Amino acid sequence: MTMTGGCQCGAVRFLVDGELGEASICHCRMCQKATGGLFGPFVGAPFEALVWTRGEPKRFQSSNKVRRGFCGDCGTPLTFEYGDRHVSLAVGALDRPAEARFTEQLASPAQVPYFEDLASLPVHPLEEPAAAVYLAGIVSYQHPDHDTEAWEVRRQDA
Repeated sequence: MTMTGGCQCGAVRFLVDGELGEASICHCRMCQKATGGLFGPFVGAPFEALVWTRGEPKRFQSSNKVRRGFCGDCGTPLTFEYGDRHVSLAVGALDRPAEARFTEQLASPAQVPYFEDLASLPVHPLEEPAAAVYLAGIVSYQHPDHDTEAWEVRRQDA
């Protein structure tokens, strides 16, 4: 199995030539802060099968045991690295995130109290007039969900 992925701006891309491991969501406060979300969604990858095909992530040592990789240009979370040879990838950074099926939740006591209620929230169809007008005006600068020969990274500070 080959899986590709990368950051939002396209400055960092990766390829995994091997089977992905277990996918989990972690509710710990460290994962919440690292992703800016309610939980950290990660899937294991064979360390020796991970190749950075464009750029490399910057890394932050978030604890004595874990480093987290992210794009230095757009900030997209990319990795959860523990030990010398263990890596998990942010599921949202995969080009085909639906292929990483979650099998467990970690650090559940730290989850936000309303997490269980999220699935019951109302869903607004994209065809609703207000949503359709809003979406029609969006021009995405995000890298597509596939590899490209070249990609111009848009930088706001340049």
